[in-house]
Amino acid sequence: MATEGQSEYESILCVKPEVNVYRIPPRASNRAIRAADWKLDAPDWTGRMRLTARGKVAYVKLEDKASGELFAQAPVDEFPGIAVETVSDSSRYFVLRIQDDNGRSAFIGIGFGDRGDAFDFNVSLQDHFKWVKQEDELKKQAQAPDLTPKLDLGFKEGQTITLNIGQSKKKDRSRPQSSGGFGLLPPPPGGKLAPPPPARSTNHNTQPPAGGSDTGVLLDFDSSNFNSAAPSNPTTTAGSDLWGDFDSVSK
Repeated sequence: MATEGQSEYESILCVKPEVNVYRIPPRASNRAIRAADWKLDAPDWTGRMRLTARGKVAYVKLEDKASGELFAQAPVDEFPGIAVETVSDSSRYFVLRIQDDNGRSAFIGIGFGDRGDAFDFNVSLQDHFKWVKQEDELKKQAQAPDLTPKLDLGFKEGQTITLNIGQSKKKDRSRPQSSGGFGLLPPPPGGKLAPPPPARSTNHNTQPPAGGSDTGVLLDFDSSNFNSAAPSNPTTTAGSDLWGDFDSVSK
């Protein structure tokens, strides 16, 4: 029967075409690990690194470049942790705890020729375990009972509300003004309006054009009294009527 980890699919997190493997001396104390203590100019093995994940566990797999045969792998349960450790004097080298199928483990050193490859490897591990942490928090929230008080928006027994619809106050409307921007004039005293003055007639004086053939026609227009006489000061009569109405009201 397949275990829970074996039944889940395997995803690829990162692949680097070249990685160097080094034998490292045993730790003498809790002193930080230094890559300068390794034989960096003579790696013990060179191949391809493939970082995969099955469920919550990540696997650092060291494989042959040509055949893809597995050389060693390191299961990683947490990062940073004992399965993958950084060194104190370089960002391109790491210490792996590899394991075989029988459960035996050993520590080896790996190194990347490019700092960008080492950065990608480090960030891929961080992103995976960040996702694992988020999944664990979501499961805890789903399993834990909701103890927060719930907001009750329902009506209590006997509670009523009153709605005022269509009782808005009427707003006073201002008197519209004319398009010219001037208001209407008040009516004159007495309540009567003066009649408008008659329109003045204008004299249409035409000048004869230069030419002999149209002169007689223009003379005929002059002889027919085309120029009308202006009426005799109509505003005087209108003015007298207005003041006469004012006098009659005041009396």
